[in-house]
Amino acid sequence: MASVWGELKRRNVVRVAAAYALVSWLILQLADVLMPLLTLPDWVGRFVFLLLVIGFLLAVVLSWAYELTPDGVRLEKEVDRSQSITPSTGRKLDFIIIGVLVVALVFFAVDKFVWTEAIEPVVTANDNRRAIAVLPFVNLSSDPEQEYFSDGLAEELLNLLTRIPELRVTSRSSAFSYKGKDFKIADVGRELKVGHVLEGSVRRSGDTIRITVQLIDVKTDTHIWSDTWDRSFDDVFVIQDEIAQAVVDALRIRLLGDTPRALETSPEAYSLYLQGQYLYAQRTVASRLQAEEVFKQALDIDREYVAAWLGLAAAYDESFPIGIRSREESIALVLDAVNEVLRLDANNGRAHSLLGRIAMDSDIETATRKMQQALALAPNDSVVIGYARSVAQRIGEFEEAIRLGEKSTLLDPVAPGAWYQLGGAYFVARRFDDAQRAYRRAIELNPEGIGSHARLGAVILLSGNHDAALASMNREVSDGRRISGRALVFQA
Repeated sequence: MASVWGELKRRNVVRVAAAYALVSWLILQLADVLMPLLTLPDWVGRFVFLLLVIGFLLAVVLSWAYELTPDGVRLEKEVDRSQSITPSTGRKLDFIIIGVLVVALVFFAVDKFVWTEAIEPVVTANDNRRAIAVLPFVNLSSDPEQEYFSDGLAEELLNLLTRIPELRVTSRSSAFSYKGKDFKIADVGRELKVGHVLEGSVRRSGDTIRITVQLIDVKTDTHIWSDTWDRSFDDVFVIQDEIAQAVVDALRIRLLGDTPRALETSPEAYSLYLQGQYLYAQRTVASRLQAEEVFKQALDIDREYVAAWLGLAAAYDESFPIGIRSREESIALVLDAVNEVLRLDANNGRAHSLLGRIAMDSDIETATRKMQQALALAPNDSVVIGYARSVAQRIGEFEEAIRLGEKSTLLDPVAPGAWYQLGGAYFVARRFDDAQRAYRRAIELNPEGIGSHARLGAVILLSGNHDAALASMNREVSDGRRISGRALVFQA
């Protein structure tokens, strides 16, 4: 064995292998950086790797069988040992290896400290490659009442991925608008402006769950990654972490920090929390009251469960607009729940944004400060962005309100409310053509939406087209807004 190793070194096979391996590593690292920028398909990377492996085997075989001589390349067995120049060739290879090592170290430093920040910024509006929609998972359980679990798991994955700044994630309202509908992946990609779609199914039987997930490339309508988990319910948080990491790996996202991890609690509390989220999303008075009770049940099991406290705060916050409580009572309950969230997680962006929204009517400086803090902590949270837009518009920062409103429509492109709010931001900034466009999009998405026709009529009225303004006012579904809008037109 020793003689074989000695012969490998004498023939410079070891040096050739080392030099080839280092150069191959550099090529693969460059491919990892350049392929996403050039939007090359995944098979290109696999093809490059395969070529390098084949080349490595050829290099090793050729360096063993042949030798470089002053007269050119000759079979090793034909070279007189006394005339061999392998020591000189070996020293040249040593210099090559050292040079490649230096280049590799420079590349590593540039890759870690320069490119990571320079070419991997927070995803932009025009970059759909790192934009993803998490569609509602299909409930394959025999019990249809397990729908809350399949919906809840998809929503929790969506929330987990939202915490990755380098990834743009479509908000729940737009992603879940496809639930129960027949659709084509290409249509989803075009409507939501995403390059990838995550979809899956869930089957739960007692304490056993089967979760199947696939990540689809919208452009090619092909799976770029899929997997199935057959686990106990206790492993649900580990599964979420693994899915999030798999998405990051599949999209070749270069994170500035670690991949976020799911917040763990007991299986019982988690199941109740998902039920609460499911009830909250139904947006009726009865379902909201039920959601509150279910969140409280989850907290009876785990008083340290941040997500349940946040869900309860959101339910309390909505109790005044839908007529369950007075404004004062609603605010007091929200503050109690939010304080519990911040006690457990001082950097919770959603909680800070709730404090800012509550302060907006009485202490605009506090509201502004809280919204800035919330945006820094949760820059891609559509709820936080919506609250921050309201504050910016209130204090006269109209361009900032427009920026946030446009980001809302990017994260929630088929939500009429997002377009309605953007129309308001354009309107106060006196960008009337843009306001018309936003209101028309809100109407296109929801023709029966309250206020959209009246707002559009008001913008048209400013252009002097009284007939078109009146026609828009007449289509308004709210009696009060329709009557007052018609009065404005008649006055003009």
